[in-house]
Amino acid sequence: MHPNAAFRFADEGAMRAFAGEQGFAHLFCHTVEGPMVAHAPVVVADDGRLSFHIARGNRLTRHLDGARVIASIAGADAYVSPDWYGSADQVPTWNYVAVEAEGTARLLDRDGLVALLDALSAVHEAKLAPKRPWTREKMTPGRFEAMLPAILGFEIATPAWRGTSKLGQNKNAAERAGASAGLRAAGAVAIAELMDGL
Repeated sequence: MHPNAAFRFADEGAMRAFAGEQGFAHLFCHTVEGPMVAHAPVVVADDGRLSFHIARGNRLTRHLDGARVIASIAGADAYVSPDWYGSADQVPTWNYVAVEAEGTARLLDRDGLVALLDALSAVHEAKLAPKRPWTREKMTPGRFEAMLPAILGFEIATPAWRGTSKLGQNKNAAERAGASAGLRAAGAVAIAELMDGL
């Protein structure tokens, strides 16, 4: 995470909410075979637990249970041209929002995996309203159970959360407004909207 304290998230709750809203992580783990990364959807529980599932055939699965893992969740990002600040002696930078959750992964049992999958679909189906939510009850009987062995679920029970929300907090309001306008014109609307919210 960025070392400048001005770019830190306000609190752990904000980081957890961000991670849950993004819903997708890069999972990093150092193994006896060297460093590995996997990509997975994540669910963040109200108590801060972070759960994810990956394909059973993923080479990382055999190393995860009991391993130290970093889940990196990235949001909006964009290059910021120094010209947009409207003042001299600026340099290019990159604005971004990202959160890390670090902790020990443990393998979920079958019931835990099913609960994770139900929670994952419930969270993301709700975002598709007014569409009627998908649930596994819509599947042909027995099909869900037949597919379940193809994946493994894991949980980080008490992760350490770190976050960066680098949105030009070290610039004055006029410079931020100029950068935001430049970003909008370049099509980076998501990061511009975050900057405007400061």
